[in-house]
Amino acid sequence: MAQFFEVHPDNPQPRFLKQVAQILHGGGIAAIPTDSSYALVCHLDDKAAAEALRRIRGVDDKHHLTLLCRDLSELASYARVDNRQYRLLKMATPGPFTFILEATKEVPRRLSHPSRRTIGLRVPDHRVTQDLLAVFGQPLLATTLIAPGDSEPLNDAQEISARLDKQLQAILDAGACAREPTTIIDLSHETPELIRQGRGNAASLGLF
Repeated sequence: MAQFFEVHPDNPQPRFLKQVAQILHGGGIAAIPTDSSYALVCHLDDKAAAEALRRIRGVDDKHHLTLLCRDLSELASYARVDNRQYRLLKMATPGPFTFILEATKEVPRRLSHPSRRTIGLRVPDHRVTQDLLAVFGQPLLATTLIAPGDSEPLNDAQEISARLDKQLQAILDAGACAREPTTIIDLSHETPELIRQGRGNAASLGLF
């Protein structure tokens, strides 16, 4: 049964964030708000937690999981980017974009795309997510919270609790957030490719 934490969206209570961080460090799965929708998150280096996250989401190992980062300072440890790509990332972050990038050797093989060695990365523009990442102390492994059989992401913590309570260890409620997934842009090739048009406006980046 998931522990339920209700926090203020603009000034989240640090004690609750610390409790969620402890649950994640202990191998738990949490539902947290972001600037696009709620997301499922777990510890980056916990293989069992990553497998549980995929099971809850109903996806296999070919589905890109995403690294949620506080800012681009953590980028070099996980992805290879050139100057052109970095300028684009700087323009788009923080915000509702996910970028597919070439993974470094630091990224465990189980977390990158099995045939392409790529990883999704994003920097969310949401106070609660940012504060949780600061308390946690490293990026989180994440996926949009779309329940199996659904086409829309979940954006209400009470509904998440009603449907997934037994599969999660924590739910961080900061009120309803946007109900639109991120825009996904693949930067792993020479020419950027729009994979999914979501909440982020790709045209604002001078692409497509």
